[in-house]
Amino acid sequence: MGFTIGGTRGTDKLRAAARRRGRPSDCTTVAEYTGLWGWDAVPGARALDGTCSCGVADCPAPGAHPLGFAPVTPAGATLDEVADAWAEFPGAAVLLPVGRAFDVIEVAETAGRRALVRLERMGLPLGPVAVTPDGRAQFFVAPGAAAELPRLLYRMGWDDAALDLHGLGPGDHITAPPSDRGGLGPVRWLRSPAFDSATDPPQARLLLGTLAYVAHRSPA
Repeated sequence: MGFTIGGTRGTDKLRAAARRRGRPSDCTTVAEYTGLWGWDAVPGARALDGTCSCGVADCPAPGAHPLGFAPVTPAGATLDEVADAWAEFPGAAVLLPVGRAFDVIEVAETAGRRALVRLERMGLPLGPVAVTPDGRAQFFVAPGAAAELPRLLYRMGWDDAALDLHGLGPGDHITAPPSDRGGLGPVRWLRSPAFDSATDPPQARLLLGTLAYVAHRSPA
């Protein structure tokens, strides 16, 4: 059974089905990402006291990377399909591959919060925005943004500025709310997914000028 209805109604329907079938909450969350928002998801490592669940003693990113042996749960996966896949990796964090349905522009949390207020006041199209426990704000934008970022910053005159602003694209992963990242705490939404913005995130050029300006003026 699939769940392709957008918005709150689709989320409520999915959660009700999960309760009827006794599915754990993490399966419901993953099924929202795959079935409602059209995103791939992959089980990720967890960290406790600096030790990564991947088993590598000197892991360079404890609790913040996919489990190398875990397959991707593809966009469109149903609740039952998610439950079957996630049963193999109990307690895994939920990671989202970047560069498929969306890229990410990442700035410091303080700058991200200020920029989000400006962008909302300007009435510009916005996608989901997440904030990590280590103080990063992640703006979801259309795929291709990471590769275009140097050119866009050059055209806007920000190429020679010292900006705490980075693009994440193909090959990168982000930790999805409400999973823990690196043993530091949960990732949270500053702006939750909605049907239109999740399936059709905005072009980076629409947000980049404001993000660069605020990042430049925000204290380090």
